[in-house]
Amino acid sequence: MPLNDVPWTPPVTIRLQCGLERTFTGVYDALDFLENEWPLRHGERHDRAVKTCRRALNGIVPAVIAREAFMGACLEAGMPAVMAAWKVKPGSHLARAPRMAAI
Repeated sequence: MPLNDVPWTPPVTIRLQCGLERTFTGVYDALDFLENEWPLRHGERHDRAVKTCRRALNGIVPAVIAREAFMGACLEAGMPAVMAAWKVKPGSHLARAPRMAAI
């Protein structure tokens, strides 16, 4: 991770057009992807995401704004964010509502 990176939480995982998934943990990774590996060049949201990520690296805008702009650009390019599945710890039980007995 570069020294000037601005991490975001939670990480963003997107599904690339080829079907693979890729996770981005901060603004620097997202900007590098936007500038060097992006499948589309002239999308409005792509341009906005590049500018917002640069501003976040310079401390002008919060990382969460850059994260949202990046996710919007990915959506515009047909690369949706992948939602992480809930993980249940082994041995734990999900709370259940008590059943009412019919009288």
